[in-house]
Amino acid sequence: MTAPGAAFPALTGDGARRLLDSRDRVVVVGAGGWLGLATLEALRETLGATFSDRVVCFGSNERTLALRGGTVIAQRPLAELAALPPAPSLVLHLAFLTQEKAKQMSDAAYVGANAAISGAVLDALGPIGARAVFVASSGAVHMADDEAAEASKRLYGALKRDDEARFAAWARDAGKRTVIARVFNVSGPYINKQSSYALACFIADALADRPIAVKAPRPVWRSYVAISELMSVVFGAMTEAESGCVSFDTAGDEVLEMADIARVVGEGLASPHAMERPPLGDLPPDRYFGDGAVYRSLRRGYGVESVSFSCQVDETARFMAQAAQVG
Repeated sequence: MTAPGAAFPALTGDGARRLLDSRDRVVVVGAGGWLGLATLEALRETLGATFSDRVVCFGSNERTLALRGGTVIAQRPLAELAALPPAPSLVLHLAFLTQEKAKQMSDAAYVGANAAISGAVLDALGPIGARAVFVASSGAVHMADDEAAEASKRLYGALKRDDEARFAAWARDAGKRTVIARVFNVSGPYINKQSSYALACFIADALADRPIAVKAPRPVWRSYVAISELMSVVFGAMTEAESGCVSFDTAGDEVLEMADIARVVGEGLASPHAMERPPLGDLPPDRYFGDGAVYRSLRRGYGVESVSFSCQVDETARFMAQAAQVG
């Protein structure tokens, strides 16, 4: 969360403290996506002046990543990952072609591309000195065998499930640590593909002083977690002394229906906005949120501050408003 007086969200809890007390290198693979950029910002706020010396970024190509506050960091091509000099490292495996890509590619091409990404990360762990790896999985894992789910989501979920198994086996065989989070609904700065996410659409409506449009003609339930909170839990788990694998679904303290999400957005950004929604039909409810019991237990155990949904809305809206001004 953003501490009083702080400009941007930072990591909190035991993971942040242990990270500061160590000299572990942090290797972020897939650094240019939403989760990657928000994590880089939280690491910068946590590590301060040592950020540029301790954090290394990789992605599909060479480019420069720009963070709020003027920080820039070089992203190297994934092909160069295995050439890093050996050093105790915490590796964040955030790179994966999304479900949207599965709709645009043949199944074989999609499977092959993701296998190449995961293989490059897995093969590099030993040579570069990884002592722990974080795998950003997806709630779609639970849909891999659901015949009612669309084909692209089943394929995406199945590949994410395979990725989980592959990196869990590495922890077991190498005597190291793997942390797996099945990510459902997150919030925070650097949110991308904003027209695809209900939360971003609601915030955009409120920022433009429009009625908030809830388009779902059925009950839709979600539970949000701030990326800074999630990654605080992740670093808490990654910096544990024990080897082995820990996995969990993400889920916030509240499960909210779309109308309640719109209400919090409207009340939080200005005087309450009107909400528009079609009549609810007879379609079954859409419930997409994880079983948060393990996540919440880890969060409490690592002393990580919970970020309320209203604060999540504020932080996400602040980024969207800033980005709109720059654009």
